[in-house]
Amino acid sequence: MCPHDPACPSAEAPDREAARTLACHPEQGWSLLCNGVVLFEDTGELLPSGTVIAPHRPDPLVGAA
Repeated sequence: MCPHDPACPSAEAPDREAARTLACHPEQGWSLLCNGVVLFEDTGELLPSGTVIAPHRPDPLVGAA
């Protein structure tokens, strides 16, 4: 499916965010990756299967003292 060489990681792969960007809409806060993943600005993801991956941005308050 991916025309890139080397091929982009699949949507099920742990490194799925490394796929190339096909469409970027920063004003709306999302990008469509080559593997069909919709990547959101808050680091959340929507997989082609409909599975939602919760945002996984580090919490800036953790470890602050």
